[in-house]
Amino acid sequence: MLQSYEGLMAYLENKPAVTSDFPFGLDTRVFRVGNKIFVLMSWDQEPIRISLKAEPTDAVILRQTYPAVTPGFHLNKQHWNTLVCDGSVPDDEVRHMIDESYRLVLAGLPKDIHSKIMMNLDGK
Repeated sequence: MLQSYEGLMAYLENKPAVTSDFPFGLDTRVFRVGNKIFVLMSWDQEPIRISLKAEPTDAVILRQTYPAVTPGFHLNKQHWNTLVCDGSVPDDEVRHMIDESYRLVLAGLPKDIHSKIMMNLDGK
């Protein structure tokens, strides 16, 4: 199941040019592309919570559609949502939310870093 720790780790670590670390302590794992955060995972809670970047309009729609999606915890509430991975949001939607967060952060990187990542993707 995607919304388990193992499922999320496999999906996130498979994304191109992704790194992870624990800059805020061992309870929050951070996933980055081009050194910019696109997912924060509170992995030591049950159920796991992940915070994801979203377009402002999409962020509101997701919150209205799924009770498990709330404004980003300790983040810019306009651009970030927090998802409680309790299985109530379909895995396809969770994948889409992760992919969209990745896409938004990748698109916002400086051109030289973005180009380098894209060249590496094309070369694979």
